[in-house]
Amino acid sequence: MIASKTKIFVLFFSLFLAVASKSAFAFDLALIDPAELVQDVGKWIILDARPESDWLVGHIPGALSFSWENYTRTDEKGRAYRLAPPERLAAALGQMGMVENTPVVVYGDAGRSMGGEGWITWVLLWLGHEGPIRVVAGGIQSWKGLGYPVARGPESSTRPASVYRVRLRPGINVETSELESKDRPFILIDCRSELEWITGHIPGAVHIPWTKFRTGRERRPLDRAGLKKLLKSHDVDSEKPVVFYCASGVRSGYTWMVHQLDGLPPARNYPGGMEDWRMRDR
Repeated sequence: MIASKTKIFVLFFSLFLAVASKSAFAFDLALIDPAELVQDVGKWIILDARPESDWLVGHIPGALSFSWENYTRTDEKGRAYRLAPPERLAAALGQMGMVENTPVVVYGDAGRSMGGEGWITWVLLWLGHEGPIRVVAGGIQSWKGLGYPVARGPESSTRPASVYRVRLRPGINVETSELESKDRPFILIDCRSELEWITGHIPGAVHIPWTKFRTGRERRPLDRAGLKKLLKSHDVDSEKPVVFYCASGVRSGYTWMVHQLDGLPPARNYPGGMEDWRMRDR
């Protein structure tokens, strides 16, 4: 009887963990076409992931600059591209008039942005954002290609400043200690360039450059079928958990975003990247 009850308990506990794991990664995240966005621009706070200089040259009207270049730094250990503390990120978002359930549209160009649109998406969800997040399909190039207006020069939010409350979701990230295990319960994918890969990578990783996760002239994120085909071509089982990494979490943020958009089994990001891995024993 006791053994039977124990088996039942284990079964229900396992089911609970499975459900909890899925719900923890269930975000209100999707693509949005420019034709849909242009009909109701005022509904959203729009974040431009490209370098600030590109934003100044031309951006979607009302869009605010939120480039990773302005929110990363070299820390006291010499590690480049360290993410700003959550309180600084929250303060910046609050100054834009954002709160944790504000509808947000993110876009870049999946080129000079270095996947910054994915980085913003990852940062928001890590901070605990609960509102809808939409990624412009085809980015700024798609918007321009349809002949929609472009604003130039600096632009400030028209919304009053607010308090953005942080509720971190550490479960979407991986720490260095987890990668050091010989029995990793996930597949590790290095999404850096070929040159970066051959000059050193984490043992056991599979190499798929982040640029492979986009397609077409507008560099749109791969759809579910395209992503599964890409993973299969590198002998990666798309039904197994994966962890993405690059140098510092920006490009891996993009690949993580594509994986999330396509609804494959939960993926995680290693924001420390090779910068953390190389300095783990120092």
